[in-house]
Amino acid sequence: MKVLKNKTIYTGTGKIENGYIRYSERISEVDDMRNFIPKDEDEIVEVDGAYVIPGFIDVHSHGGYSFDAMDASPEEIDQMVRQMTAKEGITSYFCTTMTQTYENIEKAMVNIKEAAEKNPVIQGIHLEGPFISVNYKGAQDASYIKKPDENVLAKWNALSGSRIRVVTYAPEEADEAFENWCLSNRIVLSVGHSDATFEQLCASRAGHVTHLYNAQRGLKHREPGVTGYGMLTDGVNTEIICDGIHINPKMVYMAYKVKGSDEIVLVTDSMRAKGMPEGKSELGGQVVYVKDGTARLEDGTIAGSVLTYIQAFRNIMKFTGASLEEAVKMSSVNQAREFALTQKGAIKTGKDADFVVLDQEYELKGTISMGTFVEEE
Repeated sequence: MKVLKNKTIYTGTGKIENGYIRYSERISEVDDMRNFIPKDEDEIVEVDGAYVIPGFIDVHSHGGYSFDAMDASPEEIDQMVRQMTAKEGITSYFCTTMTQTYENIEKAMVNIKEAAEKNPVIQGIHLEGPFISVNYKGAQDASYIKKPDENVLAKWNALSGSRIRVVTYAPEEADEAFENWCLSNRIVLSVGHSDATFEQLCASRAGHVTHLYNAQRGLKHREPGVTGYGMLTDGVNTEIICDGIHINPKMVYMAYKVKGSDEIVLVTDSMRAKGMPEGKSELGGQVVYVKDGTARLEDGTIAGSVLTYIQAFRNIMKFTGASLEEAVKMSSVNQAREFALTQKGAIKTGKDADFVVLDQEYELKGTISMGTFVEEE
């Protein structure tokens, strides 16, 4: 058994001031150092840093490090995700697709399935489009937008090995059959790229909001819209892209004040240019230019992000004054609960040994995924 000791551990449900974790692929013990009993077979893991927290869970990310889940091979997807684990602390990941041709989406389903069979960090797929509104397409290609269709979705889910965990859709374009099929197949319905009114949303079964504030009917004094639905509806989880670009930090603070930390889900919405030099890139077949940390289409539309998860984690505390314990909820606990990732989201006996080590400035010092220390390649 490996042992990480003498750390302040934020378990996801509490805090151990000076504790240890004994683990292999799963955690066998987590406790206070006062109760630590050395064993002959112990392998002490030496990692600098003050804090240990559950590994990050990113449920909305298109790519990074030159790769994109829409066109990468299984080997490239695996390589991309391994870099995200080592460099960002991501230990559970949903590969996210784009509004594209049915043929390209089907190819992505197959490639992600093959990558996930090799890399257990890949816990699912976020299907972002093509079932969205042309009025709020954002950086999606309008020519490929389609009406929500449960038969098409069923085919894609089968190709992925039933890995689709969340679908971004426009509820105003969907019918009851589509929503019922998703929920009966344990797929979370996320309103996004949508022109739906608050009234329409209350009649829908959407339980999640894709990138709150962005590419959606906004908050108005006579129409709360998608943003208002996400902030005001109990039980609805809201994604936040916390890069200070997609959302003004004051608006991040407002969402935190209204929503609290229990139903905010930090995401990166990152694209292939993350971790790469600035300049020309690509997203969903569209040219993207990255300058000053911002990715935009040629018409100026923001096109995903180059945000790392560890930076999002630091930013949510900086922008809102949230505690480290609250940031752990927003980066891991909430995602594990919402998507029934029962072995994730907490440092607890029996859970997967997924955790990250941070120094006192919340810089990443090490990532342990399924009990293995993941180093940069």
